[in-house]
Amino acid sequence: MNQAVINQRTLGVTFSPDGATVRVWAPLAQTVAIHLFHQNLTIPLQKDGYYWQITTSQLQPGDTYKFILNDTAERPDPVSLSQPEGVHGPSQAVDTSRFVWTDANWSNLPLEDYLLYELHTGTFTPEGTFAGIENRLDYLLTLGVNAIEIMPVAQFPGTRNWGYDGVFPYAVQHSYGGAAGLQQLVDACHRRGLAVVLDVVYNHMGPEGNYFADYGPYFTNKYITPWGNALNFDDDYNDSVRRYFIENVLMWFRDFHIDALRLDAVHAIHDASEIHLMRDIKQHVDQLMLETGRQHYLIIESDQNETKFIQPLTDEGYGMDAQWNDEFHHALRVTAGGERSGYYADYDGIQHLAKSYRDAYVYDGTYMPRRARIVGKSTSGHAGRQFVVFSQNHDQIGNRMLGERPSQLVSFAMQKLMAGAVMSSPYLPMLFMGEEWGELNPFLYFVSHSDPDLVEAVRQGRKKEFAAFQTTVEAPDPQDERTFERSKLQWARLTQQPHSTLFRYYQTLLALRKQSPLRHPNRESVAVVVDEAKQTLTLFRRPKQPATPTQLSDGSVAEGTVVCLMNFSADPQSFVLPINDKPWQKLVDSADPQWNGPVAAASSVDGNGTVIVQAESILIYTNTHV
Repeated sequence: MNQAVINQRTLGVTFSPDGATVRVWAPLAQTVAIHLFHQNLTIPLQKDGYYWQITTSQLQPGDTYKFILNDTAERPDPVSLSQPEGVHGPSQAVDTSRFVWTDANWSNLPLEDYLLYELHTGTFTPEGTFAGIENRLDYLLTLGVNAIEIMPVAQFPGTRNWGYDGVFPYAVQHSYGGAAGLQQLVDACHRRGLAVVLDVVYNHMGPEGNYFADYGPYFTNKYITPWGNALNFDDDYNDSVRRYFIENVLMWFRDFHIDALRLDAVHAIHDASEIHLMRDIKQHVDQLMLETGRQHYLIIESDQNETKFIQPLTDEGYGMDAQWNDEFHHALRVTAGGERSGYYADYDGIQHLAKSYRDAYVYDGTYMPRRARIVGKSTSGHAGRQFVVFSQNHDQIGNRMLGERPSQLVSFAMQKLMAGAVMSSPYLPMLFMGEEWGELNPFLYFVSHSDPDLVEAVRQGRKKEFAAFQTTVEAPDPQDERTFERSKLQWARLTQQPHSTLFRYYQTLLALRKQSPLRHPNRESVAVVVDEAKQTLTLFRRPKQPATPTQLSDGSVAEGTVVCLMNFSADPQSFVLPINDKPWQKLVDSADPQWNGPVAAASSVDGNGTVIVQAESILIYTNTHV
């Protein structure tokens, strides 16, 4: 393991008392030079193995430059930290050490305490910037979350993009506020006790401004992905490509003080090396944490239900700390009355929701009809903190043709039930921006490419994606600025009904998650009872002592048990609370009139007593002191 890589970035432009060191990987180039725009000066680089480099005092922070390959092609730096004129313009030298941090006393939260809030920088606030997010941090604290998850910020074409079309993994989107703006935001979050998770993309590069192939074999034709040739993690020259992405991970943690990374779609990373890229990254991050004393987490997205990703390094796994669990979302959406087409076709509703509460994965070594094969592995031995669950996220909304949120698809009562279902789970809960007040604006797919052919290809691709749906409605034009503007949050709704009531309800759920036995994402003591005919589900949760069963032999339940009664049907349903030697105390009642519900259930119910749960609502009781 290269100690220099751990302690500092070695690629691109870095600064020291000796000046600027410029280092670029171009193994097949005959000559490489750097063109300094501020002086209109060209300086040749010296070859060092497969790299080209030079140390010079001619380049200072803030200066712009490009590389000249083979005396002809002038290209931005693939390790650029700033692209002030966009993906085709010159790169700008940045010294990340100039930022003055004030978070020396910050300690990352334990992963099991994370209450996540996913947001998109461009649509979260009217400003669409990091500064705009900083202005809303007090709001997020009032809501009750403690970790924000920012969608990708790597420089993309134009100013409107989800972020997954980034082509400069090291450069922070200039229109958002650039590198210094992100550092400022992270520092401000840490001062207020908020952790920061950053979404990164290591499975592909965007199409516009993608100059990687001009520098070297960053891609391989060994594997074909939905985006073309795969990134080269196991073919000839792969060592330098792997180093490129490992250094990127370390940069976010070391130089930007990011607390956790969410790695996009790792199932689309093709790597048959003896040491998989994910394992390689984890080993380097572990070394970084030893050096700095700071805690960092790696959270993945994967649709393969392959536990090797979250298995510890000591058990021959890749060592990822957690993963998004889309299957919980799919089962919940179907149970809540959502469509059963597309990838939802594999989910039967309430039985699969119950399975996800117990086993995280719905398909854990079982046959999945849509894929026509056995999918997944058992999650036995994996803690609840290793799974992130949600009732909505950017994908599940934005991949719909019209970008509808649950607030447009289900009743107000069902929105509250779905929120309660997520918050009472034995996993890490995540909100998507605006869900806490039932935002009605959609979250649509938007881009701002400059290549007319690419724009038309994106338009046609969206139309083709939804061609199977029998509808006369046109898919919104991703390139149209109005598509982007329609996706922005409407903060004024916070003062309107029923949105302000829903916000207070979410506050209550988040406070409950922090203070009650629901706080601990403990899977081992979970029990679930389902009545499919009535569309009801009873979830039993206990925070401690997993060796003690939740349900005792005499039919009573152990001290500290929380009982979550969920009614997904359109009619009130009766539930019998477990035997208990003292009354059950109510924690949350989504049907209470204070949450615009029809009627409140009793605040105290004797053991073995009956309680009515209203249609599309959740009722939570505990037998411990409230």
